[in-house]
Amino acid sequence: MKKLSALYDVTSDVEIKAIKINSKEVEPGDLFICTKGVTADRHDFIPDALKRGASALVVSRKGITAPVPVIEVEDTNQELPKLCARFYDHPEKKMKMIGVTGTDGKTSVATISQYLLGFDACGYIGTNGRRCAAFDRDTNNTTPDADKLYGYLDEFVQAGCNCTVMEASSEAFFRGRLQQISYDVSAITNITKEHLNIHGSFENYIDCKCQLFRQTKKDGFCILNRDDEFFEVVRDACNGKILTYGKGEENDLQIVDFHVLPHKTEITYRYQGNDFSFDSPLLGDFNVYNLAAALLIGISMGHSIEQMLPRLADVKISGRLELLDTKTPYYVMVDYAHTPNGIQKLLNFVHTLDIHRSIVVIGSAGERDYLKRPIMGETVVNNASYAIFTYEDPRSEDPKDIIDMLVSTIKDTHDNYEIVVDRHEAIQRAIDLALEKDMVLILGKGNETYEKLKDETIYFNDIEEALKAVEVRKKREEAKATQA
Repeated sequence: MKKLSALYDVTSDVEIKAIKINSKEVEPGDLFICTKGVTADRHDFIPDALKRGASALVVSRKGITAPVPVIEVEDTNQELPKLCARFYDHPEKKMKMIGVTGTDGKTSVATISQYLLGFDACGYIGTNGRRCAAFDRDTNNTTPDADKLYGYLDEFVQAGCNCTVMEASSEAFFRGRLQQISYDVSAITNITKEHLNIHGSFENYIDCKCQLFRQTKKDGFCILNRDDEFFEVVRDACNGKILTYGKGEENDLQIVDFHVLPHKTEITYRYQGNDFSFDSPLLGDFNVYNLAAALLIGISMGHSIEQMLPRLADVKISGRLELLDTKTPYYVMVDYAHTPNGIQKLLNFVHTLDIHRSIVVIGSAGERDYLKRPIMGETVVNNASYAIFTYEDPRSEDPKDIIDMLVSTIKDTHDNYEIVVDRHEAIQRAIDLALEKDMVLILGKGNETYEKLKDETIYFNDIEEALKAVEVRKKREEAKATQA
């Protein structure tokens, strides 16, 4: 809690309890800052904020009067992270800040990094929420808006963390959410075409990814995937010392060899002339790269590779290649894959396993990159045995319209798919179709616990839904056997 006079050069001593940009979340004593979003100008919600008890307003629209103090700034969007940093006494300067970006793999690298650095010392913010040794809580965005982000960072400071690893999305840089943060360590997984509806062009998308490395301290570390197509573009944007990982001998951490088995991946890395071999429970060649990036993050933070390797045996990433314990003759796996590249890599890996067919349940998020939807549809039906297209966080879009885009280029050329709009029913349908040694893959949401609909956000978890569907099928089969 702070007085308004401690935040701005005003005479008012009104107490500010918190900073909010969503009028529906305003409580008595909050400061409401009127940022401008994609579809809404929050100046329009001042009456609602006042009704709910806002103690002060920060605006950029001229001529606004109210029964509470009004602070006028040039750009509320630019002002928001600065204000939040002041309000929480700059928690981003009280810890080492680690940012992870990339089209695919951000969550995995950030999660692995927290395991290596320790939950008591390192906080995590990303798709799987915000957590440290003291707590495990949900978040609404991969990289939250500044009004929440700085509060989360302050929570880590209060919990005794000395660093935070966070997923730094391109959209967060585009929206200016991270402009106040100077990173001690930055890392990138890969770059493929994604979020073009937000950025307008692929060049703009890459530029937003590169912003993480421009905001890295000169004495910090930039960790790059030398095997990625856009390595040189990112390298040219780096402000700190560059460390690389990849298959070539020129890398700081070289991927010497790996073998992906059904229940583990055998990996050998080379660092400073020494070979390190170990087994990881994380499957797939993409996780060999994710583990390499995380190890370099740990090394950048002062940990030795010898210290970190034993911890990798315990790394688990909920909702990432998560094979469920269904005790059935078929398999069920949940994964977050939601880009053409991520889906392609996942299906390539799955078909190296001893399975019969792959049955995929997938959708595409509303109000997100619509240009990728036909490519996603093609990728799924060309690489899976069968696909069931459904909704996934449709938001304000009609789920049927989204699915129509997913199948737009395959409806006359493929017959290995069907449409089941309701995700609950789609998961049940996939489970019911599975035969012995079939693999049911439920993609797009991982272990997320919500679905964002037009007017509300509801609780929904793919893992729980899959396990329920398995039980429904078992009971149905038991009843049929009893009748026989």
